[in-house]
Amino acid sequence: MPYIRMATSKDLTMAQKEEFKSGLAEIIGLIPGKTEAALMVEVDDGLTMFFQGEKRDLAYLDAKFSGDTEFEHKKQFTEAVCALTQKVCTLPQDAVYLTYSVFSEWGTGGTLKAR
Repeated sequence: MPYIRMATSKDLTMAQKEEFKSGLAEIIGLIPGKTEAALMVEVDDGLTMFFQGEKRDLAYLDAKFSGDTEFEHKKQFTEAVCALTQKVCTLPQDAVYLTYSVFSEWGTGGTLKAR
């Protein structure tokens, strides 16, 4: 179950949020075994964000995946997600950050699942 959260200082319209979600639905296939069918997306916009001591326009994304994947797949995914985020949020390349979290267990449907 991929879960991708974007936090951004930019105020986004619903159309921009839909564009982001739809873009991620296409990009998620860069990670082997991942599809839109299990993709969960959160967009948290209009935040006050500081970096290096200054208030800035930024986007921070955290991608959570069950199971790990090869560096090259994550690199391709990172490049595509950053380009999408730059476009949707109208941000420069150096204002978009992405981290990964990998897990082997998760809860859903009232029970614990394992990869």
